[in-house]
Amino acid sequence: MPTDAGGPVSRRELNKAATRQAITGSTLALLRQHGPGNFTVEDIAEAAGISRRTFFNYFSSTEAAIASVTHGFLDSALEQFRRRPADEPILESARAALVALADPMTVAPLAELFGLTQGNPLMARSELEAWDHCTEQIVAAARERSPQGPRTEQGTGSEQGTGADQGELYVRALAGSVVSCGKAAMDVWFRRCGPDLSPESLAILRQLLIDSMGLLGSGFAGPASDPPSDESSAKPSTRNAERS
Repeated sequence: MPTDAGGPVSRRELNKAATRQAITGSTLALLRQHGPGNFTVEDIAEAAGISRRTFFNYFSSTEAAIASVTHGFLDSALEQFRRRPADEPILESARAALVALADPMTVAPLAELFGLTQGNPLMARSELEAWDHCTEQIVAAARERSPQGPRTEQGTGSEQGTGADQGELYVRALAGSVVSCGKAAMDVWFRRCGPDLSPESLAILRQLLIDSMGLLGSGFAGPASDPPSDESSAKPSTRNAERS
């Protein structure tokens, strides 16, 4: 029987995972066909071959079922993050987690959902909640490595509290920055490729996600400036010659 980090997975858990996947897959299919806001819980339940009651055992609304696609990708990335060495810098772990999702098709559901829900305020809110959930998960994963994160040199009394606050500030600021970079990569990809889900387009998205972590790691040093062309570099000499 398949196992996870905690041991063998029960048949009950396997069945629950299969039901959740059926709901998610049916939701995405209906989203493709009808667009957001144009189908109901009953439609999803019928397509997934389950009862309405069973649907609500897994999700609270159609929006929650749609957002589960984003949750699925982010949870996979977080699983990879937790597998990294405990003494590795958090940013390097985040980058390695994205690299570990090597198959561009892994990001396909996330990319498709992003395109299908553009311009829909209700879905934008659900997506925001999914990313906020990811932020809290990154914070929790960082705390697993060090309960208070990187700490400043501490003394006694109020200075100890300040050190703990600085550790918490570091972890939360970093988690928020990681998520913001991920969202920025998604925005840039969609502006560049639109709804294109070809392997080439998905490879671009994956690389943008990785590059966004690189920007964060470099302190946003910025792209290198293009060197001046021969023509532009020659202009000052020309002007000097005219003055003389």
